[in-house]
Amino acid sequence: QVQLVESGGGLVQAGGSLRLSCAASRHTFDVYAMGWFRQAPGKEREFVAAISRSDSTNYVASVKGRFTISRDSGKNTVYLQMNSLKPEDTAVYYCAADPKSILTGSPAYWGKGTQVTISS
Repeated sequence: QVQLVESGGGLVQAGGSLRLSCAASRHTFDVYAMGWFRQAPGKEREFVAAISRSDSTNYVASVKGRFTISRDSGKNTVYLQMNSLKPEDTAVYYCAADPKSILTGSPAYWGKGTQVTISS
């Protein structure tokens, strides 16, 4: 099992940047696929970004070119760098992990979430 703790959320003006961090309680490199989901008020949870065990990445179309997912294996941490933020990016962001090569739509492990709010 692995515990995930997100940090880095906050309130930012449109056009600004934030970097979210997801600290894992154990070694994740070559063990888990990792990623981020988000859920806005009144909407369903949606996939945002993922990084596989081989470090390939995938993004939802709406954030491609603005967000970058990466990992630091030495710190057991995954990051989501978010640039050119828009009000529609406002949501609770959840870190997720799967003991598979590629992250699925129903990851085995979830963090508790961190709030990201973008003002106009």
